[in-house]
Amino acid sequence: MNRRTILHTLMAGALLACLPAFAAVEVAGAKFDDTITLAGQQLKLNGAGLRTKVIFKVYAAGLYLTDKKTTVPEVLAVPGPRRVAITMLREVSSDDFGKAFMDGLNANTSKEELSKILPQIKKFGEVFAQTPALKKGDQLSLDWTPNEGTQCYLNGKKLGELMPDQAFYNAVLRIWLGDKPVDSSLKPALLGEK
Repeated sequence: MNRRTILHTLMAGALLACLPAFAAVEVAGAKFDDTITLAGQQLKLNGAGLRTKVIFKVYAAGLYLTDKKTTVPEVLAVPGPRRVAITMLREVSSDDFGKAFMDGLNANTSKEELSKILPQIKKFGEVFAQTPALKKGDQLSLDWTPNEGTQCYLNGKKLGELMPDQAFYNAVLRIWLGDKPVDSSLKPALLGEK
């Protein structure tokens, strides 16, 4: 090898060494890291996609699990921590977000199960009543931590209190992954389908 080839090889190696060890998936300008840490465990991006309404991009969402899963029953049965990460792509009033949340829950949860998680649904509604609107660029995350519960964060700041029932978290997941998901193209994206 000549001197120039060796120099180019060394420079390429140095550049690769400087790159971050994780990759990111981009959805409509929103970036989702390939891995995150939650409750001391590494979670993998199961899938990410776009929520649209009519022709408008509403938000990008990513689902993080301890291991990648491709079916709804597998996702709902995952024993470890989980996260749904949402990046808003337009402003949505808390009333509109709350209505969409309730519509998604009602469409994908039996009346019997809804009655069991009603106290947590009310708490969740109170969380969004405190926030007049979700603005473009806001980052919302819904975390499930075993033996603790569901915690909601807006731009890294805790919203409301823990909601302890895993049935509540699974009901929330079915908003996107249920038989009548809020966006039929987002469901397969969150399940990791290309």
